[in-house]
Amino acid sequence: MNWSHYRFRSVWDLPAGPAAVYAVLAEAEAYPGWWPQVREVTPVDDRSGTARFRSLLPYDLVVTATETRRDPAAGVLEIAMGGDLEGWARWTVRAAGTGTRALYDQEVEVRKALLRRLAVPGRPVFLFNHAWMMRAGRRGLTTRLKRLKAV
Repeated sequence: MNWSHYRFRSVWDLPAGPAAVYAVLAEAEAYPGWWPQVREVTPVDDRSGTARFRSLLPYDLVVTATETRRDPAAGVLEIAMGGDLEGWARWTVRAAGTGTRALYDQEVEVRKALLRRLAVPGRPVFLFNHAWMMRAGRRGLTTRLKRLKAV
């Protein structure tokens, strides 16, 4: 087993329509305004940028993200990542009842040297750290949608 390889899936049920949710998720440079663990997003060009993340643990992850798919009709946003995390992430947004179900799928390999050295003993803590970040993101996105009156 490669202890530095991770697959994640988060499911967010949100009280707003798919178009509103997709529009907020498509504005990656605005994530630091509603997702506390996304500390900084800096556009590089119209399809890529760098992002810095920090959750509960005292380390930052810096990635370069390149858009690989932006499909509003299908409700899909996808990126390739390099840097401290190498792999991909994808949002899939679908109507669900009176709101939206947003699926976040991610498959990455950790490249940051310290985290690779701590891969085996740290894995449960890293998984918890990711889950904490995702819960905070869902809360932040819900609040952002309410402020936009999309709810």
